[in-house]
Amino acid sequence: LYERTILGSTSKFPKWAIAYKYPPEQQKTRLIDIVVQVGRTGALTPLALLKTVRIAGTNVSKATLHNVDYISEKDIRIGDTVLVQKAGEIIPEIVSSDKKLRPEGTLPYRMPEKCPSCGEPVTREPGEAAYYCTNASCPAQLRRYVEYFASKSAMDIDGLGPALVAQLCESGKLRDVSDLYKLTVGDLEGLDRMAEKSAANLVSAIGASKTRGAARLLASLGIRQVGEKAAKAIMSELHDVRELFGVTKERLTEIPDVGDITADNIVSFFSHPGTKKLIDELAAAGVVTADLPVKKTGDAFAGMTFVLTGTLPTLTRSEASEIIEQNGGRVSSSVSKNTSAVLAGSKAGSKLAKAEALGIRIMDETEFLSMAGR
Repeated sequence: LYERTILGSTSKFPKWAIAYKYPPEQQKTRLIDIVVQVGRTGALTPLALLKTVRIAGTNVSKATLHNVDYISEKDIRIGDTVLVQKAGEIIPEIVSSDKKLRPEGTLPYRMPEKCPSCGEPVTREPGEAAYYCTNASCPAQLRRYVEYFASKSAMDIDGLGPALVAQLCESGKLRDVSDLYKLTVGDLEGLDRMAEKSAANLVSAIGASKTRGAARLLASLGIRQVGEKAAKAIMSELHDVRELFGVTKERLTEIPDVGDITADNIVSFFSHPGTKKLIDELAAAGVVTADLPVKKTGDAFAGMTFVLTGTLPTLTRSEASEIIEQNGGRVSSSVSKNTSAVLAGSKAGSKLAKAEALGIRIMDETEFLSMAGR
């Protein structure tokens, strides 16, 4: 147990465990073509189109190629016979190409100089593997961006899937995500699989997303390296997305879970004129950009930092966090020497073990609620 505590874990995996797996099934097939997809951040990702082959129980006709460096290192060319497997038994990938079976006249692959969606120039930033479209109004970027904005981990707009997003973008009804909040039942009726009731349900879902809060809004903006965890950490300190206009890198790096690169990305994003226009339009549409200040009910936890682990008998983590904040405390995601107490439930994991090794106070729900006066 002590060794496990010392080695610790990432946010997803224990560092003290090793998983042994059977070698993945591999099959040979022909690489028919390489196409380029444009993501929500403008990143261009090459995708291999394959002659269909059956691997690990499914038919595979496409495989990820990651980036142009990956293609160059493995010297993968259109027309090659390639060896394919499923990475993690899920995602098809090309392992290698058979140079002996290579057709004559093939050329090394080169990334396009212009975006395949909008035709604008692409660029590669120093030190990065990816190429990016330079056009912020690129249609492909818009579709991916709206899909991400509406996803469950972002603004959670139920019913707004990729097919419907594509229709809305192609029809000109969406020029940016703020246009979602201008859609009416009439705008949606007549689109594929959109009758009056389904259109009304979607308008209702869009309206409900207005009150997701500052952290969810920040995470939905698609800033590189700003996901749920970083967004929550930032908004626990600043509370309003608009406070990020003019924020300094130094201020951001003072926040836990925010490093130099993430801070640079945030400063760059919020210094762009288009960002202010977008946030202003979202706010005008009624999207909440700020979290209401936590209403203090006492000071039982004043100056204390809590870490939550395991499943509590009656409280959810969000409810326990709210009680802590209402009583003057704060919640952290990781155990350290600065942790005041760990609130532990059933099936508590490595956080509990680390707290015990450091001699940090462990509370159960009963003691916690008693201390809070409940």
